[in-house]
Amino acid sequence: MEYKPELTTQQILCCSCGTTIPPNPTNMCINCIRNQVDITEGIPKHATICFCRNCERYLQPPMLWVACQLESRELLALCLKKLKGLNKVRLVDAGFIWTEPHSKRIKLKLTIQKEVFTSTILQQIFEVEFVVSHQQCDDCAKVMAQNTWKAMVQVRQKVDHKRTFLYLEQLIIKHSAHKDTINIKECRDGLDFYYASRSHALKMVEFLSAITPLKSKASEQLISTDIHSGTSNYKFSYSIELVPICKDDLLCLPPKIAKAMGNISPLVICYRIGNSIHAMDVNSLAVAEISTQTYWRTPFHALASVKQMVEYYVLDVEPCGPVRGKYVLADIQVARAQDVGKNDTTYFARSHLGGILNPGDSVMGYDIGSSNFNNDAFDGLHRGSLPDVILIKKSYPAHRKRTKGRNWELRQLNKEEEDMAPRKQDQERIEQDYEMFLRDLEEDPELRSTVNLYKSDKVKKEADHAMESDSEFDDEEGFPEIQLDELLDNLKLDDGPDNEYDSDLQDQGEDMMMD
Repeated sequence: MEYKPELTTQQILCCSCGTTIPPNPTNMCINCIRNQVDITEGIPKHATICFCRNCERYLQPPMLWVACQLESRELLALCLKKLKGLNKVRLVDAGFIWTEPHSKRIKLKLTIQKEVFTSTILQQIFEVEFVVSHQQCDDCAKVMAQNTWKAMVQVRQKVDHKRTFLYLEQLIIKHSAHKDTINIKECRDGLDFYYASRSHALKMVEFLSAITPLKSKASEQLISTDIHSGTSNYKFSYSIELVPICKDDLLCLPPKIAKAMGNISPLVICYRIGNSIHAMDVNSLAVAEISTQTYWRTPFHALASVKQMVEYYVLDVEPCGPVRGKYVLADIQVARAQDVGKNDTTYFARSHLGGILNPGDSVMGYDIGSSNFNNDAFDGLHRGSLPDVILIKKSYPAHRKRTKGRNWELRQLNKEEEDMAPRKQDQERIEQDYEMFLRDLEEDPELRSTVNLYKSDKVKKEADHAMESDSEFDDEEGFPEIQLDELLDNLKLDDGPDNEYDSDLQDQGEDMMMD
């Protein structure tokens, strides 16, 4: 049998400590290489990271603030960018070491590799500690300080009520269009929205343009300029004027517009406001859509508003043919509610409400025969062909006299009021406008479908008095009561939601604008 010697690995002694090691180009063991060469040299073991407590964002130099969760990939990447010498080595692994959330410390465990000698790669594990320093970001500093806005949107409407802005406020809340505002100020004729960025103001202008006809004008003011860098600081203002036309208003179209709308009768009512004005001739159910451009080329004012409507009592209803959606043309005999039992004066009116009115109902309308309008277009009409009464909407007088509270409520924006407190008369007028707006929401299901209604604390109390309310309103059949499934839970209002307003407002039915 032939003898074969065993194959053994050649060993050498470390030139530094004498330990037996396999041969390598350095002739040194790993411990001696680590003692003589530190591959973490040049990488800071301690660093500082800035954190804004208001918006909970971290500073990414030089001027970018980013939102990161603790122990997230985004925060890890932000910390690694703070280590300057890390680009000279190969990063193998990185992770967080748990620390108390309130300790203001962030610890990382890093594993790196680097070639120290020819064909010799050394791997080393070490820790880096970051101290969280509190610093206020520029955006939060502008919010805290006064008069630091960059752009402002001024919304105005020349009418004698606040119902437009009450409805506009609900649309803004529903679509979170106010999330970028730094302040909202309530003025006598409208609202002022302040923004820290011009793009946010333009976004609000686009939102308003999608839901109501308006005219906007932009202006800018130079605040400061740097002649060395060629940069300037401006403040931008956007003035928005809403059309002074409201839903249920009585209109007398100028002859030019009436002819352009297919020779529609000049005396019409506004039955809907969206991104255009929708008018209807109650004698024929003919409709016309007046675009924003058409209106501002030939502007006109309403002949009468809802505050001038008179309550009538329905005596007889006789449908007479045409039907357009929910509107049914009918000849209706009415009498003034205040004259019932006092005289026998009655009026005949052709109306679009033949589908919902019955004898014994109450209806609101305009008294054309006894009214005096200061309007050139109306003066040009032949008075003999004008109706005595134009009916607008069904009324529920018994429901308005109720004493119990509502089981729902609306949210409001955090607005800054004017420096001067409103007079007693103005305060009463504001309260009346708000009550009229709430009644419109109760009586119009289509209108309230475009806003968010929230459960009130009185829901349980209302349930206890359900039998009482049923007996109270037995005489008013068909009242569109607000059901509980239409109400949302009244959670805390978040001023900065993540979702943005829908881009397809034009296609939704935001056509009920209550100006």
